[in-house]
Amino acid sequence: MADREVDFLLVGGGMAAGNCAEELRSKGAEGSILLVGREPEPPYERPPLTKEYLRGEAQRSDAYVNGPEWYDENGVELLTSTNVMSLDAEARTAKLQTKEEVAFDKALVATGANVNILRVDGAELEGIHYMRAFGNSDAIRDAAADGKRVVLIGGSYIATEVAASLTAKGAECALVMMEDVTLERTFGAEVGRWFQDLLESKGIEVLGGEELQAFEGSGSVERIVTKKGTTVEGDVVVVGAGVRPDTMLAEKAGLEVDNGIICDAALESSVEGIFAAGDCCSWESEPLGRRIRIEHWDIAFQQGKHAARGMMGDKKPFGEIPYFFSDLADWASYEYVGPAESWDEVLFRGSRDDGEFSAWYLDDGKVAAALAIGRSEDLTHARRLIETGADVSGQKDALADADADLDEIS
Repeated sequence: MADREVDFLLVGGGMAAGNCAEELRSKGAEGSILLVGREPEPPYERPPLTKEYLRGEAQRSDAYVNGPEWYDENGVELLTSTNVMSLDAEARTAKLQTKEEVAFDKALVATGANVNILRVDGAELEGIHYMRAFGNSDAIRDAAADGKRVVLIGGSYIATEVAASLTAKGAECALVMMEDVTLERTFGAEVGRWFQDLLESKGIEVLGGEELQAFEGSGSVERIVTKKGTTVEGDVVVVGAGVRPDTMLAEKAGLEVDNGIICDAALESSVEGIFAAGDCCSWESEPLGRRIRIEHWDIAFQQGKHAARGMMGDKKPFGEIPYFFSDLADWASYEYVGPAESWDEVLFRGSRDDGEFSAWYLDDGKVAAALAIGRSEDLTHARRLIETGADVSGQKDALADADADLDEIS
């Protein structure tokens, strides 16, 4: 016998769960809502951790989905610093860290992702940091103060964003990555080179094609050594080696899992009435025609709201084309729609020299993705062309002509 019952159980302390709670109430859900998160704060968004919050330009509360008072005012019970230890999907019960057993009618699993920890020699040294929560951002900011030399491991979003923010605050940064150029895994070598040139122009040392062998130092990290034998000195190390979906709770509950919680197009898991959203959700994207899992702010935001509507009986497919945005200090802001699973051609529209351009990723004559810097309006058209699957093989000149009307391309 459960200790109590709720109508909606929301598991997770991030964007997805926070926005699910908000949408449930805004759409008129009158049942009881319990939101359980393992972090001490109410649900918050993570992009500021590598950007304005890391630079000391924003407070923690600026990142909250809703302020603490919102939960009381809207009849949402919020349990922070609390883990859900297990879910019984058949009995519809959850056991909490508090030893309490809660029965539920509908549930959202939005457990996010865990950072990949590097298991190499010297990993136990002080001064090695990972980025996932407010406490990590605080520790990195403090450690990198007073012009310290920081080594960043990785060549994607976290590493480049942190490098830019710390450099802007006066640190000396070196970026060590397995990729040949920054961000190439998502954006390709040409676009990646543009970002790398920008980072290097701001004084960031970039070492590509280098895989970490070990951390070295006496008590605290003093340098890293790569498998090629390259040594990079540093007072602080920040690792951005990607994340993996946190599916442990779902898997133990018997939900189907494969690189995320397997969901249908409406974000419902293999167990009726249990939904997933955000970094841990692997769903069937009808517009893209394949199963995808996305680790970006906008997807967590949109899916949290969509899952709320699904929990209320609206089982429409989640049809959003994934969208991503980021910035590197105040040097450049970029946006992206896609993602492109593969491409055979990249067309550029605008001026890369002036830092105002869009890159169009074509796969067999169709738009698979697009990135924009200073040309946000281009992404509206890119999203449309991705959704329609239009063959633009005969319209490449127009795509690459900044003066051509994109409305004419279909």
